[in-house]
Amino acid sequence: MGAAASAAPITPVPPPHRKSEMTTTDAPAVRIADLRKTYPGAAAPALTGVSLSVARGEIVVLLGLSGSGKSTLLRHIDGLETPDAGTVTSLGQTVAELRGRALRELRGRIGFIFQQFELVGPLTVLENVLTGSLSTLRGPRLGIWMYPAALRRKALAHLDRVGLLERAYQRADTLSGGQQQRVAIARALMQDPEILLADEPVASLDPESSGQVMGLIREIAAERGLTVVCSLHQVDLALGWGDRIVGLRAGEVVLDTTTDGLSKDQVMEIYGRVAVTTSELTAIEEELAEAREQVRAAERRRAVGAERLAQDAVNEEPA
Repeated sequence: MGAAASAAPITPVPPPHRKSEMTTTDAPAVRIADLRKTYPGAAAPALTGVSLSVARGEIVVLLGLSGSGKSTLLRHIDGLETPDAGTVTSLGQTVAELRGRALRELRGRIGFIFQQFELVGPLTVLENVLTGSLSTLRGPRLGIWMYPAALRRKALAHLDRVGLLERAYQRADTLSGGQQQRVAIARALMQDPEILLADEPVASLDPESSGQVMGLIREIAAERGLTVVCSLHQVDLALGWGDRIVGLRAGEVVLDTTTDGLSKDQVMEIYGRVAVTTSELTAIEEELAEAREQVRAAERRRAVGAERLAQDAVNEEPA
């Protein structure tokens, strides 16, 4: 009998109940105050006096072009970067004050989805997902059978949730880009995170896969009550996906607004505020032109589909 056939039945994985969630639900999941960061040798600061608060369960999009400070801001939330000045408080803890085990425990409560997936290609999809549980285990794990059975069942359940259960024993590097990002989502869920960070998670995907992946992240966030902070540069995705948009330009917050009621004209104005140089404006114009063409192509496909349905209905009518 093959490995896939012998896998245990899949059971739903409920979100964990943590004491912190029951006692500090009114406190923001993330609070950032006057955050400043300049990398050695850089001509300009990466972040300049950023202040931001993210409520529990909120979905926030960091919107801006490359170099605006989006990734740097995300990396401060789970301690991958240390600020030059200012404070970052995640899940009630001042991140820069944490060391060793305390920092690892905080990172265990914060999932991170990267633009380039960060999967180990030769490993199976299932083993890549299982690596998301390594922070809870001692010692290395080589092969899926070195993980406890309960974790294997949990990983399979998460793969089922992202629609890739049938790919569990396939090499990760044989999947499409959209499928690999789904594996990365399942891996992040293995941590039972309270906060989910996503750094340009669909930048390398085609428009159809991008919409599917972003929709999946939002569905899972709603199911599990996750706080999500996601960086994007696609205005259309930000508008349709986030609860709130925070625009960054040259390391500063230049916009902070909810997405409710925003029109396309207002979105274009938002991008105008984010961009300041001719090259940035050119990039925006090209992106907006591409987005418009994608909308037109989708409308053409819907029209062709409707025409085919109508023709099929005519053909099926009795003589």
